[in-house]
Amino acid sequence: MIPAAFDYTSPETLQEAIAARKEGGEDAKFLAGGHSLLPLMKLRLAAPTLLVDLRKVPGLGGVQRENGHWKIGAMTNHVVLQDDEGLGAIAAVAAGIADQQVRNRGTIGGSLAHGDPASDLTTAFLAYEGSLTATGPDGPREIAATEFFSDYMTTTLGEDEIITEVRMPRMEGFGWGYEKFTRRAEDWAMVGVIALVKKAADGSCEDVRIAMTNMGSTPLRASAAEEALRGSALDAGAIAEAAGHAADGTDPPADRNASEAYKRHLATVMTRRALTKACA
Repeated sequence: MIPAAFDYTSPETLQEAIAARKEGGEDAKFLAGGHSLLPLMKLRLAAPTLLVDLRKVPGLGGVQRENGHWKIGAMTNHVVLQDDEGLGAIAAVAAGIADQQVRNRGTIGGSLAHGDPASDLTTAFLAYEGSLTATGPDGPREIAATEFFSDYMTTTLGEDEIITEVRMPRMEGFGWGYEKFTRRAEDWAMVGVIALVKKAADGSCEDVRIAMTNMGSTPLRASAAEEALRGSALDAGAIAEAAGHAADGTDPPADRNASEAYKRHLATVMTRRALTKACA
């Protein structure tokens, strides 16, 4: 449980951080909250030669409301998100991450950059169809949530890029539901589901978004379930029928907690529950 030796630097500007990472070579890593990277280092599954700590870089924290979106600084801690009721499902998701100590230090940018499909906020990011700003030696660029996750713990973020801002639509008019099934409190989710539902004037489903945790090598949208519900009534029968398609096209990883078949079953149950809450 002792990491390999590494060098450490704590730059005070964004430009200094980017330069330090570039000079450190391919084995240098940015450090945000540390609650994703440091456990891997202790297990010797990651052995960076240099850690570039971002905690002194100004302007990377806080939550602001802007033009129908939430603008969230990448170094914003989970505890800030969980305490902001205006964030809706995002606050609920953040409140369910590990324990309070982790939420006090973990950051949204670090969580997204880690790209773990079992991570809670990656799924929220996908469900909300958010976007982020990544800044590197060539300047900032925008990356949509649908284009960010490419494989297991792999994203389209460049090695020398820092996530500086995350943008989430405010989803006005949408109800939401969030369900997370764990073996023990504070564990990673066996399966997690976020549902966002907008009702039409006649009570039918005008729009719906469903995203799932730990059902593949990346966070996934339950597209078949969305299509089954969109435009239909929002009664218990329609919700159950749509939820029955939640696991379509998924490839959940079997582990010591659950088999593939059990995770597919959980996806159906969790989706039905999340949709029911969102519709209520």
